[in-house]
Amino acid sequence: MTWRAAWLRLWRRHGLVLGFGALAVVLLWVVPQIALAQAAPNAPTAPTVPLPQINLGISPARSPQQVVGALQILLLLTVLTLAPTLLVLCTSFTRIIVVLSFVRTAMGTQSTPPNQVLTGLALLLTFFVMAPTIKAVNTNAIQPYLKHQISQSVALNRAVAPVRTFMFKQTRQKDIELFYAISKEPRPRTPADVPTYILIPAFVISELKTAFEIGFALYIPFVVIDMVTSSILLSMGMMMIPPIIISLPFKILVFVLVDGWNLVVAALFQSFGK
Repeated sequence: MTWRAAWLRLWRRHGLVLGFGALAVVLLWVVPQIALAQAAPNAPTAPTVPLPQINLGISPARSPQQVVGALQILLLLTVLTLAPTLLVLCTSFTRIIVVLSFVRTAMGTQSTPPNQVLTGLALLLTFFVMAPTIKAVNTNAIQPYLKHQISQSVALNRAVAPVRTFMFKQTRQKDIELFYAISKEPRPRTPADVPTYILIPAFVISELKTAFEIGFALYIPFVVIDMVTSSILLSMGMMMIPPIIISLPFKILVFVLVDGWNLVVAALFQSFGK
């Protein structure tokens, strides 16, 4: 039997089985592809998130009210930008933060308490000191303006009046005279005649002077502790040891024993006449 006859005999026996197997493989691969192709157009798509579109442009105003509205928005943004400066310069924040910084420097604790803690404490004490002023501004200016009982200019004048009263109580007459001499303005007859642009810098200088006076009083006990510690180390012959390393724990201990933070805050409120 030749190889050709053997091949024909094998094909006659198993050819039908091989043909059906190949047909089944083709059907198993083609049918799912056809089904996916038919189902794809009808399949639900994932929801898309719309992206916002911002258009900035300048167009001519058609009425005076639009111009006034734009100017009011510009003025509001300017006030919000200057709000931190106004908070620092026109309130008790300057004196409080300077005194707290003096306490930390006198103790020699470097960055303890950290700046964030001192600033937060100074803000809280500022709100506490300025509470009567803030209440007067809210009662006389903000609430009537929100109820449309007064105009914006009247509300601004009413809001400035309590703040000016607070600043006049804390400002020395000598500092006001200094800025009048610099600006060469005519001398006022009453406190109401003092312009705000002269009152604010005079108030800031007075606050700094008062803060430095309180800081000097706070420095004295800590300087005494440093001097005593330095004298003891010299008498013992320990000249290579920095006195600040030995005196720092004692200064912290003394400050805690006398309840230093309570005394500092009480001194601050007494300086404001609380």
